[in-house]
This record gives sequence, structure tokens and C-alpha cells, in this order.
Amino acid sequence: MKVKKVKIGIKSLKEVLENFAETAEAIERGEKVKKRRGIYFENLEAFRRALTEKRLEVLHVIKKERPSSVYELAKILNRDAKNVTQDLEYLKNIGLVDIKRTREKKERTIPEVKYDMIDLQIAV
Repeated sequence: MKVKKVKIGIKSLKEVLENFAETAEAIERGEKVKKRRGIYFENLEAFRRALTEKRLEVLHVIKKERPSSVYELAKILNRDAKNVTQDLEYLKNIGLVDIKRTREKKERTIPEVKYDMIDLQIAV
């Protein structure tokens, strides 16, 4: 079984803009451009603020327990559902969690993590 990874990196705004410019120039020249996916933070401190221990725990529990709702996730984590919802919304906005809405007996919000590993890359 192939391990699915999500790449997270540290890149300054200058590096991001340089990469964008290089890609745009390659496209203009008619070159094929390899699709690169990842989530980048401007510095290590921004990364630490985004992926707190509680948010990493949320990701781990979603992957391991596969909760059927945000309420169930909050119960497993022994946290307030409102706080868990806020963390999920943030994780969704940065691309680390998918939210599926379903209407079985009642409407449910089901969090999903579609990768097995976070690959943190920091250039030196």
C-alpha cells in the first residue's frame, strides 16, 4: 500500500514569488510544468502557530478513528465542539482537512484526512 503524504514547507514570500515567476516563464516558453502541491508557511513560527499540538491531535484522531461527525470527534478528543469546529475550519482553510456534509437521518459534518503522513521540508 502506498503511503499518501502531504508536503509542508517553509518558504519566504520572496521564494514563493520567485517560484511563481519561474513557473510562469516556463509556461510562456511552452514547457511542460510539473504540478507541485504543498502547503507553505513563511517561517517556522507561522508553522508552529498553525499546527499546534491540539490541531495535530485532531488530525491524528480523524485519521485513526474516522469519526462520523464533529460532535463525535469532540467527544473522542474530550474537547468542546465549538473549539474543535474552529480548529477544523482552520485546518480546512490551509488544506489539511476535508469536510464532507451528508444528510442521513440528520445533517452531519464529517471531517476527513486523506493522507497518511505530513512531510515537513525546511531548506537550510
